[in-house]
Amino acid sequence: MERTRARRLGQRCIILVVLFISFYSCKKEEQHVDTLETALIEEPEDVYEFGFNLNDYIVKRDTVKKGDSFGQILERNQLGYSEIFKIAERARDTFDIRKLQVGKPYTILCSNDSLQQPKCFIYQPNKTDYVVINFQDSIHAYTSSKPIKYVEREISGVITSNISEALSAQGKSIALAYKMADVYAWTIDFTRLQKNDKFKVIYTEKYIDDSIYAGIENIKAAFFEHNKQPFYAFEFETDSVKGIKDYFNDEAKNLRRAFLKAPVKFKRISSRYNLNRRIALYGNRVRPHKGTDFAAAVGTPIMATANGTVIASEKRGGNGNYVKIKHNATYSTQYLHMSKRKSKVGDYVKQGDVIGWVGMTGNTSGPHVCYRFWKNGKQVDPFKQDLPDAEPISDSLKTKFLKYIQPIKQQLEAIEYIPIQQTETIENALSETLSTDTVANLE
Repeated sequence: MERTRARRLGQRCIILVVLFISFYSCKKEEQHVDTLETALIEEPEDVYEFGFNLNDYIVKRDTVKKGDSFGQILERNQLGYSEIFKIAERARDTFDIRKLQVGKPYTILCSNDSLQQPKCFIYQPNKTDYVVINFQDSIHAYTSSKPIKYVEREISGVITSNISEALSAQGKSIALAYKMADVYAWTIDFTRLQKNDKFKVIYTEKYIDDSIYAGIENIKAAFFEHNKQPFYAFEFETDSVKGIKDYFNDEAKNLRRAFLKAPVKFKRISSRYNLNRRIALYGNRVRPHKGTDFAAAVGTPIMATANGTVIASEKRGGNGNYVKIKHNATYSTQYLHMSKRKSKVGDYVKQGDVIGWVGMTGNTSGPHVCYRFWKNGKQVDPFKQDLPDAEPISDSLKTKFLKYIQPIKQQLEAIEYIPIQQTETIENALSETLSTDTVANLE
């Protein structure tokens, strides 16, 4: 009898425990459901762009297509012609709607309902500026710019083959190589760098809306050890009124010369000035070559090597398309075989301005620019000329400059070189990452 009572009591206890666990689990599930329901009804975070909360609109983004006009774009988005005409009339004092460029992005903010009626048109002529034509209440238009943040960076490296590889091994853009080549254009030939040359650079990157990378703004300072010789470069403003800046070394000497070494970037000399050269195109006969040929791909920009006035721009015989520039009473330069000319007679061009593009017009067996250098009316070899320096820094600014560069020079000296082995490790890691991403994309 006692055993039967004990067994029944034990069974009741078990039932009570099961009931308690079930009840507790239900409560937990109810709480979980309540949490989910609470999470589901949370308001979405505000997303602002161009000064508007995008959550308040249906956002439509596109780029201007060939043949598009302001009216056609809005008409495609259910806006009547009379309304479009009224908007265009009110906006024309701020922005000429005829200046929409093919490929440029635009955004249309539409009503957040089934009608999706256009309320605002935003056009971006470049990465930072934008034009707003707002017609949701009264019609008004204005221009504005996205906030820009500048971030200072440092980089160093050791050359194993060329500057581009040294930078790409650290995940840096070739654009930085071009900037460095511009800084040292008169002192270092970047196509003839030596193994174990070293560099350190302090530069500034630009970001739009704090996060969108917008390229390299400028190089603040650099140090290059080329052929065991040191080359410093410091950016310094020599005219605050006109905003003129230039690069000087640590002794306040201008790095720039009156003439660039070459009319194209990252060039290769395929034929030098040679009065005894034999040319296969003319039956291997001796035919003087009074220019320097820089091989480059068709379409490569050709730059004026110094300031001057264009005195010839035409297509003629073996020269093909060419431009000739008079720099002063002593010097003139000529650029042959262009695919297309940009400058015309009478144009004043500055050093580095694009005057045309590499081609194969005239007598040529491959794409290149034949660069001819005239001194006192006679064609000479530009590499054998003692060319003048650019304007030196004024005595009144020299003391200010030397004081200005002291902390920057210390900053450069504190940057440690990344060893070649570490650079190679970074490069291999980047390659593996790229390979993994490629496989992932294929899958």
